[in-house]
Amino acid sequence: MTAFTLAHFSDPHLPYEPRLDWRQRFSKRLLSAWSWHRKRREVQRHDIVTALTADVRAARPDHIGVTGDITNFSLPGEFTQAAAWLETLGRADDVSIVPGNHDALVKLDPAEGWSKWQHWMRSDDGDVDNWPYVRVRGEIALIGVNSAVPTAPLLAGGRIGDIQLAALEARLQAQRGRFRIVLVHHPLADAAVSRRKALADRAALRDVLRRAGCELVLHGHARDARLDLLGGDGQPILCLGLPSASAMPNAHDAGARWHALRIDADSDDSWRLDVATRIWDEPSAAFVSGGSFRYRITRPEPRP
Repeated sequence: MTAFTLAHFSDPHLPYEPRLDWRQRFSKRLLSAWSWHRKRREVQRHDIVTALTADVRAARPDHIGVTGDITNFSLPGEFTQAAAWLETLGRADDVSIVPGNHDALVKLDPAEGWSKWQHWMRSDDGDVDNWPYVRVRGEIALIGVNSAVPTAPLLAGGRIGDIQLAALEARLQAQRGRFRIVLVHHPLADAAVSRRKALADRAALRDVLRRAGCELVLHGHARDARLDLLGGDGQPILCLGLPSASAMPNAHDAGARWHALRIDADSDDSWRLDVATRIWDEPSAAFVSGGSFRYRITRPEPRP
């Protein structure tokens, strides 16, 4: 197996000044705009996004995964801005995204929202309407799961739903033998976020991963970096979460960071996963090394 490198970051919350018309003010967007003007525009910074983009591109990863909350208010102009930014990361075939709760803040006409991102969240066969999508890169299978649904004001939870869960189980089984990476916005661990922000059917998702098998889960949504081990079939499933990739470190946010992942064959029956953390350093106004670790993952037995 040739080593595969993957850059993962989440919740870039691309800075965008909300200018709401009267219809948009009668929606959940008004609360988000109030939060932005009150505190978040001082936290989610253009200069950090610019440095993040440059740092990731300089690493020259084989693939980039972005696990949601690319926007703040789900405004049509934000989706257009985000599409232009995604194009700067690399070819669409080399960048995979899933939406977050801020990308589904309100119910939208697809033409004004996610359809502008279809190049980055579709299966290899071009299907853009059938979640979860699957992208196979050699011995790596990237599987994008949609947990983003509109919710009531003050709520930021997610839901996958029975239909998508069943499809995910079938697609994980079909990719057995490859290194399967699930991309999803919301955390899977029970205590990762408050109840109002949690994934409603996370227990059902964990059950699917345990039955079908999965080598790695990547997510965002929490304001701290996380490493959780989920119950698996014969071995724990590593679940890595990251805070906002554009956030200045503060009392509520751990600060911007991203992971440089390298997957390689350790032997005929296992993989080696090396994870290097890149963190925003305010004094130097740049991303710097934040340490690394190595994890070994046993290859599953072939399907009967």
